[in-house]
Amino acid sequence: MTPKVRLTAKERGAEVLVAAVRAFAMSGYEGTKTDEIARLAGVSQPYVIRLFGTKQELFLAAVRSACERIEQTFREAAAETPELSSLGRNYERLFDEPEVLLVLLQGFSASRDPVIGDCVRERFGRIYTLVRELTGASPQQTREFLSSGMLLTVMSAMQVLGPDAIPMPWAEEIQKTFGEH
Repeated sequence: MTPKVRLTAKERGAEVLVAAVRAFAMSGYEGTKTDEIARLAGVSQPYVIRLFGTKQELFLAAVRSACERIEQTFREAAAETPELSSLGRNYERLFDEPEVLLVLLQGFSASRDPVIGDCVRERFGRIYTLVRELTGASPQQTREFLSSGMLLTVMSAMQVLGPDAIPMPWAEEIQKTFGEH
């Protein structure tokens, strides 16, 4: 029998955050219970609360985590080629991490809550600013880029794009337009 490795609070917090991203991606802020997140993470519900304080703080951490993953994806792309097309190609890699994109959508959906809305608006603004800084794109080019990204995100959420895509002629037609210039 292998001895059980004891994780630090930081490591356990990271595991809880991964479970939270997965749970919030599927059920949203209102539909997710902290005991479900605890079960997914293999910890107790009081421990989840001890780590994050409230369900809202855990949701905010999940949204921040998703946005950081998107920002990281854009930075990696810009390190190779600082162009919108490079950022777009890297963004498509996130289809293999659907929870990231779904949490982003859940964050938008929960933005009527003033605290969540403040966080989501601030993080989306950071993504907008980062795209402009990395590529030198104009406000209009950045808007068009983000608009295309949102369409791809929604299509991914509908499961018509990505590794487990359900083939739909209209989705395939739209996807082909992203390769056109």
